[in-house]
Amino acid sequence: MKLSEHLAGCDEDVRKLILRISEVTKKIAKGFASRQSYSDTKNVYDEQQMAMDKWSDEILITDLKGSGLVKYLASEEQPEVLEFKGAAGNLGVTLDPLDGSSLIDVNLAVGTIVGIYRGNVLSPGKQMVGAMYVLYGPLTVLTYTVKKGVHEFVLNENNEFVMLKENIKIPDGKIYAPGALRKDYLPFHKKFIEKLEGEGYKLRFSGSFVADVHQIMHKGGIFTYPGFVGKESGKLRLLFEANPMGFIVTQAGGATSDGKKDILSVQPNAVSQRTPIYIGGKKEIDLIQKLCAEAADTED
Repeated sequence: MKLSEHLAGCDEDVRKLILRISEVTKKIAKGFASRQSYSDTKNVYDEQQMAMDKWSDEILITDLKGSGLVKYLASEEQPEVLEFKGAAGNLGVTLDPLDGSSLIDVNLAVGTIVGIYRGNVLSPGKQMVGAMYVLYGPLTVLTYTVKKGVHEFVLNENNEFVMLKENIKIPDGKIYAPGALRKDYLPFHKKFIEKLEGEGYKLRFSGSFVADVHQIMHKGGIFTYPGFVGKESGKLRLLFEANPMGFIVTQAGGATSDGKKDILSVQPNAVSQRTPIYIGGKKEIDLIQKLCAEAADTED
């Protein structure tokens, strides 16, 4: 089944949006060979941009502005929310145009992450009407949800996204993907990691958030980039990474947390807001929240 056929039952504007983004990601998938270098610019987070970062951001914004479907757009590569005043539609979109782009020059998997809202994108993640990501690896894979299950499509030799797996559910598994340096772990997080290791969890961490969470979606376990000494608010971005991927994982039967509460319940206060993140199976999320609560009680 083609992506266009699978989307037939969802809201027309959301269906059109997902299909438009899927067409742009086909272009992105073909653009890596000629855009391996770093650009001479930095993004709003003072990070050096890859040529692919800038190009992916530009073609996505241009296409979505021209679609007439999107009124508000926030991109990880832009300093503030863009408003397209001539839009006929009222959709809001968040974009991480190319997550994991520092891995391009070593040919590891990277991806595009998208969150879809009705109206204001500075809203809790639970208000999303859909989310999707495209992973550029040995296969180009598109995964989406519109709150009717999580479904995966692969780009075939005819340049069409066709069904790979329907109604994905996160299995029980023993993989953990931990960000941050061990020497900087906060005490409750250190205890969490030690418990996972004691239960035989295997470490799998590539440095590409979307790729690592994709693995967790299929094999079970947990990804975490916690708050740590010197950066207690975490590293990953709430709008562009944590919310869309958390929304997808939750729809697949998993959960997401900042250690204390469901990330999808957080009211964003800025485009650049960061968050600690734990994302994956419910039992792992329950464990970290238990350990975090115990640590808070001890401090009191």
